[in-house]
Amino acid sequence: MLLALTCAPAALAQVSDADRATARSLAVEGQEALERKDFSAALERFRRADAIIHAPTLLLGVARSQVGVGQWIAAQESYSRIVREGAPEKSPEQFFEAIADAQRELDALAPRIPQVLISVSGPDTAAVTIDGERVPRAALGVRRPVDPGGHTVRAEAAGFAPAEAKVTLAEGASETVALELKPVALPPSVVSPPPVAPSPDTGPGAPSASSSRTVLGIAALGVGGVGLAAGAVGGVLAIGKHRDLSERCPADRCDPSLQGDVDSYHAMGTLSTIGFAIGAVGVGAGAFFLLTAPRSPQRAGISITPVIGLGSAGAKGSF
Repeated sequence: MLLALTCAPAALAQVSDADRATARSLAVEGQEALERKDFSAALERFRRADAIIHAPTLLLGVARSQVGVGQWIAAQESYSRIVREGAPEKSPEQFFEAIADAQRELDALAPRIPQVLISVSGPDTAAVTIDGERVPRAALGVRRPVDPGGHTVRAEAAGFAPAEAKVTLAEGASETVALELKPVALPPSVVSPPPVAPSPDTGPGAPSASSSRTVLGIAALGVGGVGLAAGAVGGVLAIGKHRDLSERCPADRCDPSLQGDVDSYHAMGTLSTIGFAIGAVGVGAGAFFLLTAPRSPQRAGISITPVIGLGSAGAKGSF
């Protein structure tokens, strides 16, 4: 193998003597590490040598080292590359021997490589990984070659709890890993309870409801008082005007010159009627709001009574 570096084909003609010597030195160190089964050191030396001078003899050392460290999938690709690339017709005999060795070792390695079949139930958007390396969706549900040893298979998707499984694969073994993604349940704090209407007699809304009805009741009493006052005043004036017209209009027949007084009498009567009507409605509504207002601790012991008089209206209470 090392002799082949000194008699490489014309494709290697442009490699300097210094590079050729460096690659030869790395290859010697790699071969020595491989023989003492220090596969990690061997892999590092052969990779560096192959990076300087790419040759099937050096890539074969890479593949054998990869087998030693358990990187069987990478070794399979290295062997396949040696066979696929071949060697030019006038290459050293060692190149063709390396290609033949690569094919033979590849055939022996293939049946030893473990396989895993991954199935995922859940959303189609699930991301699946083996030891952190992404697995294409097209590779799910079919046998997938993996290196021997322990592996972690994980699936995750937005809105779903991640699913994970650990599997240990021996040489030539075939395993199936089934993962199920389940929707993530929202925590209780995220779900808001439906609003509950406050009771008119209890809870924080009671004082507000009581206060509002009390204010409405007092306002209605005020309006009613004004209406009753206007009705009373209009009634008194209408009575006075009626008495005056009775004296001046015998047999309810008035002189045309008194038509203005007659119209004024009717207007006062109408005003009195409207005033009493508004007053009655206002007082009734005010009494209703005050008597039906919810009792709160602040209103306990409070008594409000409407007071209506001629030309006045209001309320009195005890506390």
